[in-house]
Amino acid sequence: MDTSTRHAAGAVAATGYVAAITLANWTTTRYGFVPVGFGLTATAGTYAAGLALLLRDLVQDTCGRAWVIAGILFGAALTWWTSPALAVASATAFLVAEAVDMAVYTPLRRRGWARAVLLSGLVGAVADTWVFLTLAGFPTTSTAMAGQLVGKALWATAVPVAVVVAVRQVRHAVLGHSVGA
Repeated sequence: MDTSTRHAAGAVAATGYVAAITLANWTTTRYGFVPVGFGLTATAGTYAAGLALLLRDLVQDTCGRAWVIAGILFGAALTWWTSPALAVASATAFLVAEAVDMAVYTPLRRRGWARAVLLSGLVGAVADTWVFLTLAGFPTTSTAMAGQLVGKALWATAVPVAVVVAVRQVRHAVLGHSVGA
């Protein structure tokens, strides 16, 4: 990827990252809990929070770690404006989750994107869920945790990663060249 393409991808990823953080908190404030499947519920912002965890890895790859932290802080500021009750819980949860996510993603990235994103997304989702639910005053029961993890780790991380990997495999089969995973 050339420099201008990398900068453009980084700008889109960083913008999406901040938007996902803000959207997660706004939808949680507005809609509370929603069904996520398997008879479970989660905060309405769970899907957007899961997307944020996925976008975090793209921001790190294209812009660097400092941009990840800047995105969290900017997302927290926007959350304060849209949902002050959740701003502190959200910022703290994202900072903890991103630190854990980064500790897993960074060393695994050399072994392949999909593995790194899936494993870091899972540990980031667990950290984010527990910290957010605790600080925001939501229940941290096994049912609440399970619902959050289904939304973040399954629907917002595993399914998109599976789609990307499948598209890469099809492209490789059709075009006959390495596209990496």
